[in-house]
Amino acid sequence: MDTSVAATTHDKLLLAAIDLMSEKGYNGVTTKEIAAMAGVSEMTLFRKFGNKQKLLEEALERFYYAGAMRRIFSEEMVWDLKTDLLLVSRTYQEIMKRNRKLIQIMNKESHQLPELRKQSSKHPQQLLELLKDYLVKMQAKGLVGNTPVEGQALAFMYMNYGAAMTNLHSPSSVMNMTMDTFIEISVEMYTRALQP
Repeated sequence: MDTSVAATTHDKLLLAAIDLMSEKGYNGVTTKEIAAMAGVSEMTLFRKFGNKQKLLEEALERFYYAGAMRRIFSEEMVWDLKTDLLLVSRTYQEIMKRNRKLIQIMNKESHQLPELRKQSSKHPQQLLELLKDYLVKMQAKGLVGNTPVEGQALAFMYMNYGAAMTNLHSPSSVMNMTMDTFIEISVEMYTRALQP
């Protein structure tokens, strides 16, 4: 079997599930509707994912931000605090904007799908660990001050999460600047606060 065709079918099913569940809710959409929107049979959906919940869990794993963040921290850090944090912030904001429908589903449905809530919480936990590890290494290099890294990492995460949620839910009512301008200003302030 051609894996590129399989991957395309796989992603089509994930994207169809996200589109329909964000519109109709988890319980409001059937596997038959998801398969039809993806242009495949319902049997194909069941063969690939087993059920609707597994499909949603796979969508979260595939499209949410932990994987992209692991790659950035392992491959793209240049060990300049401002440059690195601008990259992390911009990537995070792009992913959150692109995944607005998935975030909407998680916010609406996580109360009835505790496995989804547990799975989605792994992403911020992983980002927190990546940021803490990065800040510890920056301290060892003498490039940031000797402050508690967990608090600094959490502050950076909450700043980005708050901006993302505001931008997704009511951008014009709070933010009177572009997201990129906000990122530039907030990373500049954060960088100055961490200087040794």
